[in-house]
Amino acid sequence: MNENTAQTRTMGSRRTDYMKKKIYKFWFCTGSQDLYGEECLAKVAEHSRMIVDALNTGGNLPFEVVLKPTLITGEMIRSVFNDANADEECAGAITWMHTFSPAKSWIAGLQECRKPLLHLHTQFNREIPYDTIDMDFMNENQSAHGDREFGHIFSRLNLERKVIVGHWSDDAVQEKIASWMRTAVGVIESRHVRVMRVADNMRNVAVTEGDKVEAQIRFGWEVDAYPINEVAAEVDAVSKGAVDALVEEYYSQYEILPDGRDEKEFRRHVAEQAAMEIGFEKFLTERDYHAIVTHFGDLGSLRQLPGLAIQRLMEKGYGFGAEGDWKTAAMVRIMKLMTQDVKDAKGTSFFEDYTYNLVPGKEGILQAHMLEVCPSVSDGPVSIRVQPLSMGEREDPARLVFTSKTGPGVAVSLIDLGKRFRLIINSVDCKKTEKPMPKLPVATAFWTPRPSLAVGAEAWILAGGAHHTAFSYDLTAEQMCDWADAMGIEAVVIDQDTTIRRLKNELRWNSLYY
Repeated sequence: MNENTAQTRTMGSRRTDYMKKKIYKFWFCTGSQDLYGEECLAKVAEHSRMIVDALNTGGNLPFEVVLKPTLITGEMIRSVFNDANADEECAGAITWMHTFSPAKSWIAGLQECRKPLLHLHTQFNREIPYDTIDMDFMNENQSAHGDREFGHIFSRLNLERKVIVGHWSDDAVQEKIASWMRTAVGVIESRHVRVMRVADNMRNVAVTEGDKVEAQIRFGWEVDAYPINEVAAEVDAVSKGAVDALVEEYYSQYEILPDGRDEKEFRRHVAEQAAMEIGFEKFLTERDYHAIVTHFGDLGSLRQLPGLAIQRLMEKGYGFGAEGDWKTAAMVRIMKLMTQDVKDAKGTSFFEDYTYNLVPGKEGILQAHMLEVCPSVSDGPVSIRVQPLSMGEREDPARLVFTSKTGPGVAVSLIDLGKRFRLIINSVDCKKTEKPMPKLPVATAFWTPRPSLAVGAEAWILAGGAHHTAFSYDLTAEQMCDWADAMGIEAVVIDQDTTIRRLKNELRWNSLYY
């Protein structure tokens, strides 16, 4: 095996290991007390085991549920939650009160718990056994009683939790649990996100700026800057063999549209992006970064603005934000982690609002960017094109060109208001454009914000939303709102129920609260 081949294989192996899905588990914690005797506690334990078995075999949950011993004392509760804190595989706890569990016993444990919590308000039996019910049954099966005591102490302690109500065997309930699990993973992973900034923010732009120290305190993000030429040196060091091998991969995977260019010249432009993909990823992995931002105003010795290279890195799971937008880069990374292994996933990407269609009945926003849209959202063929780009004053960059899928999705913008962060969440409907756009050599999406373009755009502007978004077909507004709640930040949801009057009042109330 020659040196060039070795470098290609090593990088490929590193990429696979680095971005692979982490194996998370969720602990099932049942509350009770010893007031009703050992026979009752044995039934409580058996019922909990049956519920956990059903959750694990129901086919709806993306992660395993692990049964913990029935919790009946404050010391047991505290010990379990501290063990959860220390267990890196534990992404959260599902709590349920089978009988009455005095809530003062939970205070210390809940105060010390640092993992996401779901309060599953269910009961073992679906129906009241009208013919046989007696006081023994009532004492054993009083989740309607115990869960209210448990819920009270959460509110008294002012702690964040997710509440799901319904019978544990119902698919709808299990699907809600599954949805929360993905949010919980987003919360856990947020504490490990590291963003590499290549150069600085775009000059004089407000919305991509922010308090990076407060972001690390609040979200756990580490945001570091590197001089562009340190990264460019890594690109220049990539061997010709590694570049040629990756270019061959490109040519086998994508449609090649030379647009009349000389074939050798076209291939050379594509090879520049291949070198950047390999060089950037080596720089990222060796320094343990999960997201990257670039800025077209500071390209150093790079010969092109990174386009195809960034698109490919996003597809592998890295977050990205343009013009130094580290907040969006981190959100793209988190949302990609939240959607790993979603069945029939449609994709997650960075996007930017560009231009409107204001024709009545056909309203929408054309989404794109100069180059960097993730091909995970593509619908149909993906092509490589090399076209001029006025920004950056470099040679024409190669990029992947495609149109995005249709269907519902969610677009989010994390903004820094100076004294706090706000996550703006908009449910949108992606559609096909009325006509093709043959002269626009970038990847695009077209969506209409809910409840309409007029209301959605006005609400977005009133809330202070950015022109950059982290977008996903595979997440919901509820999941992103739950993530914001878990992070202790303001969430503003714009959806089919939004009215401008209510939104203005909500913003006023939030300003007082936060």
